[in-house]
Amino acid sequence: MEKKKVGRPPVDTEAVTLRLPRDMIKALDDRRRLAEDLPSRPEMIRRALAQWLSDTENDN
Repeated sequence: MEKKKVGRPPVDTEAVTLRLPRDMIKALDDRRRLAEDLPSRPEMIRRALAQWLSDTENDN
């Protein structure tokens, strides 16, 4: 598997900074270690958010 190149982020994105309780970070790290590709914390948060948005898409 080829690694992504480090560089400028896509122009259609925006940085979001947040603080999380340590127990939530530990749970996030535990969950990402179960993934075959060991995603970074930001990537795991993106995946979790995408899944939540998909799961709740028709809740309105």
